[in-house]
Amino acid sequence: MYKSVENTPITMYEINRGRVVRTLEFIQDVIVICLCIGLFSFMVLQVRDMFLSLLPPLDFHAVTADILFLLILVELFRLLIIYLQEHRVSIGVAVEVSIVSALREVIVKGVLEASWSQVLATCAFLLVLGVLLFLRVWLPPTFEGIDPEQEVSKRYKSRAKSELIQNNSH
Repeated sequence: MYKSVENTPITMYEINRGRVVRTLEFIQDVIVICLCIGLFSFMVLQVRDMFLSLLPPLDFHAVTADILFLLILVELFRLLIIYLQEHRVSIGVAVEVSIVSALREVIVKGVLEASWSQVLATCAFLLVLGVLLFLRVWLPPTFEGIDPEQEVSKRYKSRAKSELIQNNSH
């Protein structure tokens, strides 16, 4: 009825695969948590610097650059939090960070000081990012309720389970 462990074709990798994956995910979560703590600390320092730059003499250029840089840091922090919650990178947030970063560079450097090729490249980059953001909003993330990644994962798991049952029944 039951076969001994020595006669089963299951390798040690198949037995410990779940444990290895959980351990690696835990380590990855610890790394992301460390990134969150470091980024939050850096944001606190940036807020302090921003308030110090508000003291007279007021440099509007520096204040604007600090505010936009702080917004970029907030978006990156939000991206890390979403990763911790869902174990995926949010495309929408990543595109938003890229747009704000590009606009910050344009505002800090100044459009009049940049060469025409840089302005054209930045415009093309922002146009592509805008199209990506627009498509992300209008295209459902799960093609009519079906998440392709989950479907493939379910198929793989059911196939592995049936092979495991089949191998154990022999």
